[in-house]
Amino acid sequence: MPHTHYTTLISAANLAERLSAAPGTVFVADCRFDLADTGAGEQAYAAGHLPQAHYLHLDRDLSGAKTGSNGRHPLPDRQKLVDRLAGLGLRQGQQVVAYDAQDGRYAARLWWLLRWLGHDSVALLDGGLAAWQAAGQPLTQDVPPDAAGDFKAGAPLAVTVDAQTVERNIGTKERVVLDARSPDRYRGENETLDRVGGHIPGARNRYFVDNLTADGRFKSAHTLRDEFTAVIPGVSAEHVVLQCGSGVTACHNALAMEIAGLHGAALYPGSWSEWSSDTSRPVATGANP
Repeated sequence: MPHTHYTTLISAANLAERLSAAPGTVFVADCRFDLADTGAGEQAYAAGHLPQAHYLHLDRDLSGAKTGSNGRHPLPDRQKLVDRLAGLGLRQGQQVVAYDAQDGRYAARLWWLLRWLGHDSVALLDGGLAAWQAAGQPLTQDVPPDAAGDFKAGAPLAVTVDAQTVERNIGTKERVVLDARSPDRYRGENETLDRVGGHIPGARNRYFVDNLTADGRFKSAHTLRDEFTAVIPGVSAEHVVLQCGSGVTACHNALAMEIAGLHGAALYPGSWSEWSSDTSRPVATGANP
């Protein structure tokens, strides 16, 4: 009997049922992380995680080498990420479920990266660790053994643009840039992570946390669609560029748009941390245009 194919979200109840009935069909990834304490996620994983979950570290596994001018979380080398996932046992076509203990911001990075690698059988655990525990599901300290997976990269299902494209777009206005950071950081206030405050000229603000309900789960597809189209009225998803501080929370907006049926938005991976590292690039401040 074929198993359901999840490409955006999976509930705690459905994941628990799948892990119980067909455990070998799911690859679970714990993506917990803390920018202020980069070892905290790994320590939390060791203290207790979902059954069969592997840990993936934002800096080591889900990001590449920093040069000082390519942002705080540049994309990893494609082949290195493929090798890492295959080395943990990921197989071609296998269902991946990612979770974290925040608001999905780190799990969404893995969701986007797997689509970038051509793998669409990837979903977030809706509500994350809190939803799993609220459903009365267990945690374990058992670490699954590494296995030899046959995972390989395919044609990308996610698109990227570079800083030069974004800079040209300020003049051409062919695309709309959507900034996932908090409204105060977008306006250029309370900037603590990057050396310059503000936003890319012409960018609009869609705070990624607004994709969620009060209980930490994603809003319904129609609500997300209404809210995104209100920020980008008359603009097709293929003409949207998603960015944030370092290319992580922008993936949350990418997932929300996918849930809403708004397909084809591009990611600017370097985001504000790359953009602001070059003092020749223009900076805007203030509220949404």
